[in-house]
Amino acid sequence: MRSDIFDRIWGDITAVREQSPLVHSLTNLVVMNNTANALLAAGASPIMSHAVPELRDMVALCAASVVNIGTLDPSFVEAAKVTLRSAHELGKPVILDPVGAGATQYRNQVVAELLETSIPGFIRGNAGEIVTLAGLQVESRGVDSAVASEDSVGMACGLAGRLGCVVSVSGATDVITDGRRIGYVDNGDPMMTKVTGLGCTASALLGAFAAVQTDGFIAALSAATFLGVCGELAAKRSVGPGSLQMHLYDVMYTLSEDQFRSAVKVRVEE
Repeated sequence: MRSDIFDRIWGDITAVREQSPLVHSLTNLVVMNNTANALLAAGASPIMSHAVPELRDMVALCAASVVNIGTLDPSFVEAAKVTLRSAHELGKPVILDPVGAGATQYRNQVVAELLETSIPGFIRGNAGEIVTLAGLQVESRGVDSAVASEDSVGMACGLAGRLGCVVSVSGATDVITDGRRIGYVDNGDPMMTKVTGLGCTASALLGAFAAVQTDGFIAALSAATFLGVCGELAAKRSVGPGSLQMHLYDVMYTLSEDQFRSAVKVRVEE
């Protein structure tokens, strides 16, 4: 791994801890507690708000917003549109996590409406979700993906270039691209797939890193690397998914530069 990339990623991890950015999370009901705890463990400060009348003020208050469509209903869709529109008007970074895109026509319709409302600075999802957004029909199993992340590289690059945003694809190897640069994160552990909502946690963390790093590609690379390294280290201490979740928060909170340097596996193509 190039030393300059390592320095930028570790610098972002340190910046999140030192600045403790407020991250507005308009997220799904399954993962709300998990993602709030992950943000706290990383050093950020979560605000979980869904009430439409306060959303513009909340977006203005926070350093970044995350929109996660995991548990959809009409009121949530309205809130998501207000959040995206407000973030655009206020110049705040916003992350869209299109959970389950491709699984139902309703989800596809909602994602299309959100992208028509405002293009987010970041889109983060699994390979199936990202390929769906890129316009292809793929097999989807709800929030799971039947497409490998590295198989979606071309689609992710095309989507990022067409929308003018950063696309982050989670998988055995995470793929991050702004349409020009491509980053690959080989950290993580298969046990992480047995803990619900770790993809949603990745999106929440991206909100924190986008708040402290103005280069969107580096912000997304840093967020994916941080979660991958922490998950890999946590898995070594764990006997199953329950203890993995507990150890994950602990590793996020205590991760040292030496631990990070010894574990990180990142490649960047420019």
